[in-house]
Amino acid sequence: MSESQTEPAAPEKAGRYNRSTGGLIGSMIVLVLVVLGIVAFRGAFRDTPDYQPEHIEYLDLIQSVQRVGLEPLYPPELPDGWFTKDASYDPGDRPSLDLVFATDDDHTAGLHQEDTSAKGLLTTYVGGGVTEDKATLTTDVGTWTSWTDTDGDHAFTTQHGEDTVLVYSSGDPDALRSFVESLTDAKLPEQ
Repeated sequence: MSESQTEPAAPEKAGRYNRSTGGLIGSMIVLVLVVLGIVAFRGAFRDTPDYQPEHIEYLDLIQSVQRVGLEPLYPPELPDGWFTKDASYDPGDRPSLDLVFATDDDHTAGLHQEDTSAKGLLTTYVGGGVTEDKATLTTDVGTWTSWTDTDGDHAFTTQHGEDTVLVYSSGDPDALRSFVESLTDAKLPEQ
């Protein structure tokens, strides 16, 4: 070959970067730090509203239920610091009344009245690990059986006519006992 003729150059290979486990881990760390930085930045400028559930006037519901001829148990007034979070009545084949309260120690208490078994209500509203306490409580509206579950929740049940009434709470058992003692089925005056 002559000097004027040169041998064609070998085709160049495409560039490749060097892959390594260390590089992968480093990239993942950088990515996690970027995501955490974005979350922290957004959180610094976000104003989370303080949620306060609506307080419901449960006595209006009790009066409506009494008008259809039923005798619901209810507290004539709530203990200090308690308020009603939910109140509902289902007039179906087996009418049921539900009242849910927030207690003064930030727990939940409830009252459920329905024509069904105590065991069924306890399983639904308190939990599967419920055991009967030996103590009973006698009030103006009936004799109550006391229950406790494995999580420390407390409940009372009684028969009221054909209905079973369940009162339950995850809070202070003495406050629940006082609440049960306050229950009545007195007819509310028409307004």
